Amino acid sequence: MRAHMLLKNKGTEYETINVGGDENLWEEMESKSGRNTVPQIFIDDYHVGGYDDLVAHNRSGQLDKLLEITE
Repeated sequence: MRAHMLLKNKGTEYETINVGGDENLWEEMESKSGRNTVPQIFIDDYHVGGYDDLVAHNRSGQLDKLLEITE
């Protein structure tokens, strides 16, 4: 929910993919991220990480740069 709020406050559109009930989606998420926790956040093909990583990107200004690339 916190990741949703941060992205919403940035005015960013995003897609949520619920991997919890789908073993294949979970495995795909693990394969792409190298992690087995949710959320895992991607901007296009760039793996940001989890919520704490998203906040770190935001604090450093990197998140705004990543979002500019995708607009």
